[in-house]
Amino acid sequence: MSSPTLRPLTVADWPAVHEFAQLPEVCRYQAWGPNTEAETEAFVREVAALWQARPQNRFVFAIVSDGVVAGSAELKLRDNQQAEIGYSLHPAFWGRGLATAAARQLLALAFGEHGRHRVFATCDPRNEASARVLTRLGMRYEGRMRETVLIRDGWRDSDLYAVLAPEWPAE
Repeated sequence: MSSPTLRPLTVADWPAVHEFAQLPEVCRYQAWGPNTEAETEAFVREVAALWQARPQNRFVFAIVSDGVVAGSAELKLRDNQQAEIGYSLHPAFWGRGLATAAARQLLALAFGEHGRHRVFATCDPRNEASARVLTRLGMRYEGRMRETVLIRDGWRDSDLYAVLAPEWPAE
């Protein structure tokens, strides 16, 4: 398997996104999903349109591996020279390093092209795989925010990870 590439998510990608957005195991720790086809299509239409926004502060990418949309990755530019990253993968691609590689590309964009000072991400404390991805990227655990998101099984805590520009290796 080759290293994944990131490209702008387009409306034509919605069926591929729905393949994973409808799965309970993918959205287990998220406030969204499992999605209906209509919900996935509406989401993809919304984020695809953001590529035309000026100024653009939200960038949603397709994670493409061997020509297949394996997931999505997002970079949100925040105030005060900060950015937030996130990612989601089809379970068929879990455990292959794609999330780490895609998130590394998001960090490179945030620090390089967008000149951010700090990039952060959050994850459900129960999502050990996502926490490992964030740690592999050199992001530091900064703490637990209590009951930040209401999901299907109740209020979810969020673990906060971040990396600063001086800590990020130039590639």
